[in-house]
Amino acid sequence: MLSGFFSKSEYDLSGDYFKNEFKKSENNVLLDVRTPAEHNNASLPSALHIDFLDPSFSSSVGKLRKDKNYFVFCRSGSRSASAVSMMRKMGFEAFNLVGGIGAWPA
Repeated sequence: MLSGFFSKSEYDLSGDYFKNEFKKSENNVLLDVRTPAEHNNASLPSALHIDFLDPSFSSSVGKLRKDKNYFVFCRSGSRSASAVSMMRKMGFEAFNLVGGIGAWPA
């Protein structure tokens, strides 16, 4: 589906590329994996929230539709990278925002 502008892995996307790819389809879902406090402080419009640090993260993600593409972000890009790795192993199409929410272009 996606090519170019990758960093550590082909699923790690730079801010501009992440945002542009996310906006290309209504089949894409923005997923915030930060803590509730981080999410309540500030988030991106229409983002679904599932806390990566919550013990039920895997089971919560397992309830998501696999026919969607998930664009995942956290504060710095570390938790979202782990979430993307887990989600891909579960059969999801998922992509990480390198640099976290701060890398989302204005």
